[in-house]
Parts: sequence; structure tokens; C-alpha cells
Amino acid sequence: MYKSIILPQAKQDIKEGAKWYNDRKLGLGKRFTQHVRKKVHFIRQNPKAFAIRYKDTRTSLLDTFPYMIHFIVDDEQKLVIVSAILSTHRDPDVWKERE
Repeated sequence: MYKSIILPQAKQDIKEGAKWYNDRKLGLGKRFTQHVRKKVHFIRQNPKAFAIRYKDTRTSLLDTFPYMIHFIVDDEQKLVIVSAILSTHRDPDVWKERE
């Protein structure tokens, strides 16, 4: 299994998403973060199961929430680097600003 690093901006994405969901319904933000954690764990086990979408960046959709995890796989270090966790409802150019 690969190890994972969640970059600071991606951690901020998780916090913002959790807050947004908690503002709608108490406890929903916690469910969101659990789904993110579960998906990152799956990615660590199967990093090549996801297609490359931008340069070397792969993406994976969350199962319940409309968010996409953006990550890079470093095979030499057996490492998954999560760079963004963005709502699929946001402008896709937001991702390009982070490249």
C-alpha cells in the first residue's frame, strides 16, 4: 500500500467542504470527511485505478458527495500526494490555478 500526503490547500478544501455541509445539516460535515478519508484509503491501495486527467494528476470522485480528489502518484517513494479536493460544481479553472 502507498502512503499518502494531503497538501495544505487540500486540507483547507476538506475543512471548507465540511463547514459547508455542516451549515446545511449538523453532522453532515463529519460524514463528508469520513467519505474523503475512505476514498483516500482506497486510492492508497489502488493508485493506478484512476486515469490521468491533467499532466500527471489523477482524479477520483467521492461516492456520495459531488467532490473530486486530485492526486499524483510517486511510484519510487510509494506515495500518493493529494493536491486538491474540489466540488464538481465549481469552475474547473480553479484547478488550473493550482497546477
